[in-house]
Amino acid sequence: MGIILDILFALAAVAIVLSIAWFMSNDKKNIPYKGIAFMLISQLLITWFMFMTTIGQTIIKWISDAFNKLIEFGMSGVDFVLGGIALEAEDTSVFFFDVLLIIIFFATILSVLTYLKVLPWLIQILGGIISKITGLPKIESFNAVNSMFFGQSEALLAIKSQFHRVTENRLYIVSASAMGSVSASIVGAYLTMLPEQYVLVAIPLNMFSALILASIIAPVTIEDQDDEVDINDVSESKSVFEAMANGALDGGKIALIVATMLIAFLAFLELVNFMLGAVTPGWTLEGILGTVFSPLAFLMGVPAAEISQAGSMMGLKIITNEFVAMGQLTEVMDSLSDKTIGIVSVFLTSFANFSSIGIIAGTVAGINNEKGKIVSRFGFKLLVGATLASVLSATIAGLFI
Repeated sequence: MGIILDILFALAAVAIVLSIAWFMSNDKKNIPYKGIAFMLISQLLITWFMFMTTIGQTIIKWISDAFNKLIEFGMSGVDFVLGGIALEAEDTSVFFFDVLLIIIFFATILSVLTYLKVLPWLIQILGGIISKITGLPKIESFNAVNSMFFGQSEALLAIKSQFHRVTENRLYIVSASAMGSVSASIVGAYLTMLPEQYVLVAIPLNMFSALILASIIAPVTIEDQDDEVDINDVSESKSVFEAMANGALDGGKIALIVATMLIAFLAFLELVNFMLGAVTPGWTLEGILGTVFSPLAFLMGVPAAEISQAGSMMGLKIITNEFVAMGQLTEVMDSLSDKTIGIVSVFLTSFANFSSIGIIAGTVAGINNEKGKIVSRFGFKLLVGATLASVLSATIAGLFI
């Protein structure tokens, strides 16, 4: 009976998500229902395969071990530079050293693989396969796959030569893919905080979820001549060593940006909680968000006793960023069920938050100022769509936990 109820609640959550997207759609007549159905089925199959089969679990373990080995390599560089900094206790962990600086090494690897055309080739093939099966345009499909490897800005910059073909609806889809994704350079940091199976399954689920919701909200119809992808100029590096240097610098910038944002957001959160407590003792922003998001968390499959905590972390991620919410999750993980941990982890593994609106709008404006203004105009709609995508991914994952 419990399994049947879980399925019914999940179906209700998916129906609500898709209905909201349908009401937000600016071209209901051209919604690609066939492609959307395929992507939903693909999500179910991927999650079942990764969670419920021995081969899938072996693949997760293999990928996780590979990331952990890369993290070890990255830590060797961190230890060399910062090894002289003594900590008071052996089990003390410093977030900036142990999590954020790992981003530098991962960004370096991605930069080298991009220069060698390994990643662009792989992304173009995967994007082409998705485009063929779903009927979605190549640029949107390429960008969706690209967004699984690169950050929001990098994914959009990779298609800057195609921007003359990008209409307003197409701009919404590529922006939604960027916001609903995560960067492979940051996945290593996520894996130091969350269970690996949930982070790794969230990556393909979020790619499809972003495409599903964006295709409903902003459907596109194009001519063949406007459906080409060029990967010849994806890297500006002239040698492997220059690619390494550029990747390291980009990774360092990302680490510092994340650290700066965390300092600001966490400090502001404490300020808001102090002010709320002064007006109404016992009130916190997390508590309010927990109440607001509790019904949604319940439909997604979170046990009733834990919906307030889950809703709090979900809301916190949207108004701050995923790292703030992940930090809260790691603090209470021992007291939560596996189902709640899995659902919340998948929900948190994306860039869907308010600050991403500015990042994406700024990146697009740097490529084309007029299109940057368009992104700013539909910024809130973009956040709603990306958040719905996170809900969809987490709901589907919850069915198999």
